[in-house]
Amino acid sequence: MHESVAEATKRKYAEYVNPGLAKLLDFAGYGVETTAEGCYITDDSGKRYLDCLGGYGVFSPGHRHPKVVEAAKKALDTMPLSAKVFFSKPYADLAEKLAAIAPGDLQFTFMCNSGTEAVEGALKVAKMYDHRPRVVSTVGGFHGKSMGALSATGRDKFREPFYPLIPEFCHVRYNDIDAMRELVDDHTAAVIVETVQGEGGIHVPDAGYLPAVREICDAHDALLILDEVQTGFGRTGKMFGAEHTGVVPDIMTLAKGLSGGVVPVGAFMGSAKVWEPAFGENPLLHTSTFGGNPLACSVALAAIEVIEEEGLVENSATVGAHMMNRLREVADKRSNTIAEVRGVGLMIGVEFALDDVGELTIAAMVKRGVVAAYTLNNPRVIRFEPPLIMTREQADVAVDAFDEAVAETQELLTAVAGL
Repeated sequence: MHESVAEATKRKYAEYVNPGLAKLLDFAGYGVETTAEGCYITDDSGKRYLDCLGGYGVFSPGHRHPKVVEAAKKALDTMPLSAKVFFSKPYADLAEKLAAIAPGDLQFTFMCNSGTEAVEGALKVAKMYDHRPRVVSTVGGFHGKSMGALSATGRDKFREPFYPLIPEFCHVRYNDIDAMRELVDDHTAAVIVETVQGEGGIHVPDAGYLPAVREICDAHDALLILDEVQTGFGRTGKMFGAEHTGVVPDIMTLAKGLSGGVVPVGAFMGSAKVWEPAFGENPLLHTSTFGGNPLACSVALAAIEVIEEEGLVENSATVGAHMMNRLREVADKRSNTIAEVRGVGLMIGVEFALDDVGELTIAAMVKRGVVAAYTLNNPRVIRFEPPLIMTREQADVAVDAFDEAVAETQELLTAVAGL
């Protein structure tokens, strides 16, 4: 019997990719993605889904934005990968643009391929500043899963299988400035913290938290690394999450939205204060074969231009506020199931009161043609991180589907409890 595209793909996942992941995706009801455009994904059966996950914040300009795709095509027709020994105009142009829009005195950029690579580089630069051993990060924080980034990531489930990790990494509660003050001292190289905790469950800190962390770092001449991998480029209703409080980091990590949803791109930026100790004597101390290739840099520059030209930062703020208000109305109606709605811009989390409700609700949303997922460090929280081009009308469609999905899940759990 001839296999369908979906059957063959699922079988190959189970046999050659990851059997556990194959079961998880199949349970949630996902088919095989084939095409995407704007805020929509189409599967092999022709069904169209409203994308409220956005690749965990990757598809800020939407799927296959024409200007971003055109930049990629142009790079493919000229020189997509770098010979590495010549100057690169796309790299220089992108670095100049990033310096122009980044907070404060962040001037220099190292281009890589992912968020976790950006964190690895940032940690190395921080260690080179004055060779202190300790790095402080937060419980529930997520910075990647390579060994250095994983050492900073704040969930034991991902860390423990790989012990021993890099020593001298310490974790404090997020948004707890007293705990931060107790741990940071003159042996601390850096504090690394997200401006909004993403995988930890979409936690927005108090307005005074990041400014206080900055003050603590300054008091001990420790560096502040802001992880803007998920929050950067308009996700929170500002170009960077740091802009909500005016805090300027010494180092900032970037990825996801920088890709334009077309080519993997990561970067970390630093001030002259941190760049000279890291690269002054040896400019090749940290390198990447593929990082900063002309294809990626051209796409990233186009993505930033789209975000600016189309007012996507402002759209994130206005549509995000509308969506959050609608979700809170659902939460008020279903308060026995939904514990809290929180977020900023188009980075919104809905926390359920019980385990497993999130996974069942996601499956019920997929049936209704809406894509979502839970956060890695807190499976009780469903995230909404759609493309920043989302309209109020599309947000309403997503919230209505979510409302129906929660109602279906409640009925299912009530039925199971009554058996």
